[in-house]
Amino acid sequence: MSTLEAAEARERALVLLYEAESRTASVAEVVAGEVVTPPPMAVDLALGVEAGMARYDVFISSKARGWRLERMPMIDRAILRLALHELVERPDTPTAVVLNEAVELAKRYSTEDSGRFVNGVLAALVPEVR
Repeated sequence: MSTLEAAEARERALVLLYEAESRTASVAEVVAGEVVTPPPMAVDLALGVEAGMARYDVFISSKARGWRLERMPMIDRAILRLALHELVERPDTPTAVVLNEAVELAKRYSTEDSGRFVNGVLAALVPEVR
């Protein structure tokens, strides 16, 4: 898979996760309702995040000083969970790639400060998970 295809799969996984949380649905339900079938990597990432979400939320909460998980923008939570899943479950993906992709997604889809926030939380988690 090319770098561009992997980036697009991450972005699509983010959309699946965001939609699932918005609708209080499972990722499988969201995927089943899609008109265009998402790439397999996107589905795999989103399902992996969903399966490990409780564990990932504990990690994120431990490093997001001053921010309760439920107060974070929904898109930031999804980005952090997705990146953390890759850091934990996909050791073949370089750490720098995971962090850079997460920061870019935060800059593109969230608030002005989200890129810095996502980078700070993930950078604090890397020593624990990699």
